[in-house]
Amino acid sequence: MASAVAERMVESAIVLLARHGFQKTSFSDVLAESGAPRGSIYHHFPGGKEQLIAAALQVAGSRAVQLIEALRGMPATDVVDGFMMIGRVILEDSRLSAGCSIVAVTVSSGSDELLEQAGVVFRSWQERLTELLELGGMSTDQAGPFATLMIASSEGGIVLSRAQQSLEPFNAVHQQLRHLLDQSHQ
Repeated sequence: MASAVAERMVESAIVLLARHGFQKTSFSDVLAESGAPRGSIYHHFPGGKEQLIAAALQVAGSRAVQLIEALRGMPATDVVDGFMMIGRVILEDSRLSAGCSIVAVTVSSGSDELLEQAGVVFRSWQERLTELLELGGMSTDQAGPFATLMIASSEGGIVLSRAQQSLEPFNAVHQQLRHLLDQSHQ
């Protein structure tokens, strides 16, 4: 099990990635945010920033899967609403100043290993959402593509809402996902 200091550093990295992106998440910022002593950096993360960010991706990705899993057994419409609520909470709690730490790494890290890990995280979300949409009444041939659309739409809605400093783009994306779902059930 990771030490409490390492866990605080990972949690801080998740927050900083979501707010400032990969390039502006430094060890100094992580130390300041987490309150960890300077010697903790290479003690807990001898692989440097990439090792710390990899740990943050794993934790953030797993946390999202747990939130998605909480939607198990719900109708497809509730799966859509519940998944979109994850993004809405991030936006509202941060006053439109944070997004997804996985996206932050994906668009700016420059590391093939971190990009691969982000891909693993997104695939885990797609797989779980696909399964839950099928259980919620969506046809097998529609569930996979719709899960992909949900993730892409949610992440895009978050980006637009942050840029425009308004929940309107995110709300429009959510509304359109629900509309598409309703159309597929007619």
